[in-house]
Amino acid sequence: MFEHLYKYGTRAFWIEEMNALWRAMHTQKFWREIMLMTLGILCGSAAVYYFLAPSHLIMGSLAGLCLVINTVIGGTADTLSYLMIVLNALLLLMAFVLVEDDFGIKTAFTSLIFGPFIQFWDRVYPYTNFTHRVIDNPDILAQVQSGGTVLDPNGNPYIVNRAGELMEQVRDSVMSAGLGMGDVWFDLMCFVFLLSACQAFEFYINASTGGLDILAKIINKYTSMDIGTSVFITGLIICLSAFYINDFRMVMIGIMGTWINGLVVDYFMATFNRRKRVCIISDEHEQIRRYIVYTLLRGCSLYEVKGGYSGEKRVEIQALLSQSEFAKLMNYMREQDIHAFTTAGNCSEVYGLWMRHKRSNGKLEAYTE
Repeated sequence: MFEHLYKYGTRAFWIEEMNALWRAMHTQKFWREIMLMTLGILCGSAAVYYFLAPSHLIMGSLAGLCLVINTVIGGTADTLSYLMIVLNALLLLMAFVLVEDDFGIKTAFTSLIFGPFIQFWDRVYPYTNFTHRVIDNPDILAQVQSGGTVLDPNGNPYIVNRAGELMEQVRDSVMSAGLGMGDVWFDLMCFVFLLSACQAFEFYINASTGGLDILAKIINKYTSMDIGTSVFITGLIICLSAFYINDFRMVMIGIMGTWINGLVVDYFMATFNRRKRVCIISDEHEQIRRYIVYTLLRGCSLYEVKGGYSGEKRVEIQALLSQSEFAKLMNYMREQDIHAFTTAGNCSEVYGLWMRHKRSNGKLEAYTE
């Protein structure tokens, strides 16, 4: 480990890294991953800002820990953003040391934009637009602006938005009911769905949202645990810290939400990695093989099989294809009027010589997972 740390202080290491980054910037893969990481964090920050923070749900994430600290010190949305940036920076060191440079660099990018994106949502479309409505009452507005707390007939405080307008909490709005205003399960489900999708996107391209996802990735790398189980274990401790600001019921909801989050992450990851295992028996097996190898650019295996009823010897083709490739193969066989017996099943995990490829300037470029 100390040798691994030492290399970060050498000039040769950083020259090599900058050259590698420069080469990567000239590839489509680099910009595609930048776009996916940005979209994932945009989704994750929206989940935190619109559902986690207003409802005071404490989930097993760095955002949950920052929310506890922010509530204790009486901070604002800006304070929450700064807390996430600082703690993410500290945890990034672990990503570089214990995982790998590629993971650390990508996680550094996502961590640095997560906090500012929370501020982005706060300025572009504050969540109070869902939960409050603007009213015209100069007397109450003057009291609130002077620092006083004035309650509406339902016992909720009036607030002043960034434009200096007086806003009253809406109790009869379907949307407002789910944003920290009574329907905590709606908040929980929306937050878990959005955050899990964000985490799965990041893990899929060997990145993370930062924070405790780094610890989850470390556990996943050095143990046999699924990534979803790792997310749950690292988050459980943070959920327990919620006792500082929430009652027992809210803490238990947070723990259940963290467990559901782990399950949903595993589901999304299995969906992203899902392949079709296709078995085809046909007299036109050579034509099918050529289409798989030279058009779909996939490998396949040929087996000699013997019919249990007829006793005839035939050739079976087996191949692992993506969902879209499987659809193309089926369309091709229909268009060519190829008679075949075909079975297909889902395969959620593929290791080894599974190839992803693309054509660039007439050449085939490939790498394994």
